[in-house]
Amino acid sequence: MNKTIAISAFCALSLPHMAQAASVDLTGWVAEDFSTSNQSNWVVSAGTDSVTQTVNTDPAVFFKPGDNAQGTELTGSITVGSTSDDDFVGFVLGYQSGELTSTNADFWVIDWKRNNQSFYGGLALDGLALSHVTGDTAAAGLGDLWHHSGTVQEVARGATLGSTGWVIGETYDFALTFTATLIEVYVNDVLEISYSGNFSDGAFGFYNYSQNNVTYAGVEAAPAVPLPASLPLLLAGLGGIGAIRRRKNKA
Repeated sequence: MNKTIAISAFCALSLPHMAQAASVDLTGWVAEDFSTSNQSNWVVSAGTDSVTQTVNTDPAVFFKPGDNAQGTELTGSITVGSTSDDDFVGFVLGYQSGELTSTNADFWVIDWKRNNQSFYGGLALDGLALSHVTGDTAAAGLGDLWHHSGTVQEVARGATLGSTGWVIGETYDFALTFTATLIEVYVNDVLEISYSGNFSDGAFGFYNYSQNNVTYAGVEAAPAVPLPASLPLLLAGLGGIGAIRRRKNKA
């Protein structure tokens, strides 16, 4: 039997029906900034599924207040249109209103830096990373998020992008899975980060730090449905472990 056909048939019988991905309406999202004097500017597109952050700013988040995103997958693309600079772009997970400058924060940051750079008393490394932000972020200042220290504990780096920065003008597809026990980050269909733990619920959000002209486009969300435990054994037996991937519109 053709391996691809066998895998498709197994999936059709074994996986629960997954709802089609739906465009995310960003008009209900809001900005929060670390600084009151250097604030971000998020411009939502007419189609409401894309947004561009235009300002070189201190840490900033764009999210939907009160949203609980666990059990979902967020997909879309990210492009840095600036002709210069080399700083952080990315996402937050499990974010609650006010946590960027909270005395008791508990959320996750996925950030991607273009080049190594020393500032705020430490070195920010190029590449893609996942970090847990906890504690008194208000008192920590700008340094912790810059060089992943203190209230910011880095827990994982990208499998292929851990020390590789983004490229100006290049568009990258992303997929983020967020459940109570799993965070996964795909870039251009490559699983860069898979991290297990126990995660507090909260919103997805976009994150910028000292980087302007960043566009998050074609944003969609769908339920995240885990593969059945028996599927990896079948795939291994068929030699088709790379033939299937949990992504939107491929269920």
